[in-house]
Amino acid sequence: MKITFLGHASLLLEINDKVILVDPFISGNPKNNGKIDKDTLHPDYILITHAHQDHVLDVEDIAKRTKATIVSNYEIATHYENKGLTVHPMNHGGSWAFDFGVVKYVNAIHTSTFADGSNGGVPGGFVLSTKEKSIYIAGDTALTMDMKLIPMFAKLDLAILPIGDNFTMGVDDAIIASNFVACDTVLGYHFDTFGFIEIDHKLAIQKFKAAGKQLHLLDFGATITV
Repeated sequence: MKITFLGHASLLLEINDKVILVDPFISGNPKNNGKIDKDTLHPDYILITHAHQDHVLDVEDIAKRTKATIVSNYEIATHYENKGLTVHPMNHGGSWAFDFGVVKYVNAIHTSTFADGSNGGVPGGFVLSTKEKSIYIAGDTALTMDMKLIPMFAKLDLAILPIGDNFTMGVDDAIIASNFVACDTVLGYHFDTFGFIEIDHKLAIQKFKAAGKQLHLLDFGATITV
């Protein structure tokens, strides 16, 4: 499983011959500066954690061009289905075996409203499991006791956690979250994009190391293999 960081909370997952795009906020990312071109992305699926603009900005454009299947909660899926796009609706606690692996939609504590004010349902995260590996994509969330349930669903090889603070949990809470989900290898995301979520990279890595964990902070377009 190859994971490419596209900035902010946007990820590109390559699993065998399938490509999964997560929360595409590319064209409007002020830190992008041409590093990632959304028109070069050709996903088979688009996973959406919640409806905020910094997670869904490029969903419609990419899905129209690629015919990708949009996977999210019922309200978000219905929003895009009404636009003529292909969707797979889910809700919290549910799982589905796709052709790239099993996806379980899990709890997140955040808000979820589209830019036009329409309902984005309740936010969530994803536990994605193949025969070989399992990862947790937390989405935008506070630290929550529900994370302790995740090791019951899968033995994680990687936890992808927000670390920018202010709108989500920060570094210290993310360390606790990694304990809750029983995974010592963490990919940090949702940081630095805006002034409210800028972090000290060196300090963040040091804090994780002191806790006996490894924090990966990737540049735009950089990859990690699980």
